[in-house]
Amino acid sequence: MRRTVFVLGVLGALVTGGFLAARGMFRWAVGHPGTATLVTVLVLPFVLALVVVAVRGMPRLRELRRAARVGKAEAEAEVAKAVAAEEAAPAVVDEPEPTVVMWSVEDFLAMDAYAFEQAIARLCERDGCRDVQVVGGAGDLGADVLAITSDGRRIIVQCKRYCATNKVGSQDMQRFGGTCYTVHEADVAAVVTTSAFTEPATEYADTCGIRCFDGDRLVAWSNGTGPTPWG
Repeated sequence: MRRTVFVLGVLGALVTGGFLAARGMFRWAVGHPGTATLVTVLVLPFVLALVVVAVRGMPRLRELRRAARVGKAEAEAEVAKAVAAEEAAPAVVDEPEPTVVMWSVEDFLAMDAYAFEQAIARLCERDGCRDVQVVGGAGDLGADVLAITSDGRRIIVQCKRYCATNKVGSQDMQRFGGTCYTVHEADVAAVVTTSAFTEPATEYADTCGIRCFDGDRLVAWSNGTGPTPWG
C-alpha cells in the first residue's frame, strides 16, 4: 500500500512538473519565435533518438526482469530442495568405539581352577586351535587342555593357577614331563601359570622341551601382545 501511494505521488509530481514546464516553454516560444525554432531543430533529433532507444529497450528490460524473476525462483527452489533433503536424511549417530578389555594376572587369580582351565582353552580357540578339550581333574595325568594347533600339532597344556609366592617347582614339572609325551603323545607341551617357575623347574623344562608360560607371558598372550605357548 505504501509503495503504491509513493508511486502515484511520483507520477503526479512528474505530470504536474511536465505540464508546468511545457506551459513555460510554450510562453517562451511565443515570445521568442526565432530562437524557439532554432532550439527545436537542434534538440528535437536528440529527443527523438532517446525516445527510440527507450522504446526499443523496453522489451529487453522486460526480458531481463523476467530472467531475474526466473533465476530467483530457481534459486529458491534449489534452496528448498536442499533443505528438504537435509531434513529427510537420517541423522548420523556416532557409535562409541568398542571397549578393549585388557587382562591382568589378578583377573585369572579371581577364577577358580576349573574356570582358569576354561579360560586357557578359550584362548587356544581364539588363536586358531581346533578340537579343544578341557580334561583337567582327577586322573588327568598332567593334561588340563588338549588341542590341535592350526598347523596340525597336538598341544598339551597344564594349568597352574598359583599365587605369586607359590612358584611352579621341579616336582610339578617332572610329573608333567613324565606323561605329556609318552601318555598324551604331545607335539608341544606347555605349562601355563599365573605365578612363576623355580630355577630347577626351568632347567628341567629346557631339558625336556617343555614350554614355560609365567604370569607375564600369560597376560601378554591373552592381550594379543605376546606369542602363544605353541608359537
